[in-house]
Amino acid sequence: MRDTVFQGVQGADDLARLEAALRALSADIAEEYATDSAILAQAVLGPQPVAQGLLALQDDQTLGAALYSPVFSTVRGAAGVYVSDLWVSPQARGQGLGAGLLAQVAQAGAARWQAGWLKLAVYDHSTEAQSFYQRLGFAPARGMQEMRLDAQGVADLIRRAG
Repeated sequence: MRDTVFQGVQGADDLARLEAALRALSADIAEEYATDSAILAQAVLGPQPVAQGLLALQDDQTLGAALYSPVFSTVRGAAGVYVSDLWVSPQARGQGLGAGLLAQVAQAGAARWQAGWLKLAVYDHSTEAQSFYQRLGFAPARGMQEMRLDAQGVADLIRRAG
């Protein structure tokens, strides 16, 4: 998009923009937004950040955002980037901004972690998002299922192993 600036999240104002975008994404996909500002700030701006934020800005408007972090695969033998959240405002959709955000994430991941591949997850009901990612060359993972252990499960695991 013309006149769009891509900028990493670096301070409180950027963080507020990122959080607003992530809240909009949660509303778009009908999911609860469970993160609070302090947790997001620690994750992105804390002394040991576990995620990076990227904003797509035009003048004073946030047109899009991405939240991403490094991953390493022994199967691939390389670092990659996990894009946990990607949001484009309704008025900016269909203009290449999502692809631009992902390209910026890929470049940042390559520079920061020598990452050479991207990974993301898409809800089963998000058929438009699936089509978008497939047009960019993403392919569904075959032969695996994502497994999760919630906070209580982690506490129980630690207690049992301790």
